[in-house]
Amino acid sequence: MKIGPYQLAAPLALAPMAGVTDRPFRQLCRRLGAGVAASEMVTADVRLWNTSKSRLRMDHQGEPEPRVVQIAGYDPGMMADAARLQVAMGAQVIDINLGCPAKKVCNRAAGSALMRDEPLVRAILAAVVQSAGVPVTLKTRTGWDAQNRNAVAIARIAEGEGVAALAVHGRTRADFFSGDAEYQTVAAVKRAVRIPVFVNGDIDCVAKALKALEQSGADGVMIGRAAQGRPWIFRELRAGLAGTEVASPCLDEVRDIMLAHLEALYSFYGESQGVRVARKHLGWYCRFHREIGRLPAGLLTTESAIEQLSLVSAFLAGLTRHEARAA
Repeated sequence: MKIGPYQLAAPLALAPMAGVTDRPFRQLCRRLGAGVAASEMVTADVRLWNTSKSRLRMDHQGEPEPRVVQIAGYDPGMMADAARLQVAMGAQVIDINLGCPAKKVCNRAAGSALMRDEPLVRAILAAVVQSAGVPVTLKTRTGWDAQNRNAVAIARIAEGEGVAALAVHGRTRADFFSGDAEYQTVAAVKRAVRIPVFVNGDIDCVAKALKALEQSGADGVMIGRAAQGRPWIFRELRAGLAGTEVASPCLDEVRDIMLAHLEALYSFYGESQGVRVARKHLGWYCRFHREIGRLPAGLLTTESAIEQLSLVSAFLAGLTRHEARAA
């Protein structure tokens, strides 16, 4: 699968997620099998870029190609300027957000709210493609609501304006994340265009990935929430798509992945912020692993990186010894 000139090692994408897909997490998912990983959403209003939070979101140092930056906004000129500046800062692919259902984004007529204004979508895509000079991709939903599923029309506009690839989440904006994702609309999109299409929504295992690909005819799979606390899902999916199997990581490997992830967070954010960011990731890791169980309270309250690392290591080492005795 290719996006512009970039041949992906696997047709597997990490979905951009605010507060989640920072550089350490993107790099971790790429190491574990993702073919591409987009940044957290960056506002098209360049006046808001001069904050520590925005600067971190735009930090791509050491990332493998292609480096993908997602931008969001409603003004074609602002979007074009933001894309051009992001490319100057190292972005190799610009992704446009038409999928975010959050009220604070939609209330500004951005994200999935744009799906209600197809002429504006066309103007934004035309401006960004012309300005960026690199491949432009688009992440969208099936429509604003069940009565207005216009993903096919949006996809045709995107292809006509030179967009290189699409990702379609199988829900409307009105659905948010409730109910089951549907892939029939994704299939209609795939039939309507010749550019690569990723299917997204409710895919958290090999069986569901294969089902989504079969039902949609899509070229690749995009994973979002299922990667939280389980970044090795990309390794499992990569094997499954190749017709092989890979064992889930044992506790020793989970510990190694978690500790390396924590150290990357401290290095990226600094100790104080890194420790706080690490807490939510620790919660996600444990949510998917019953054998880890409930984390010690001190691990989620400490402000010390050294103590947090030590507590995680000791806690998981104890679980490993318990697992060995039980065997």
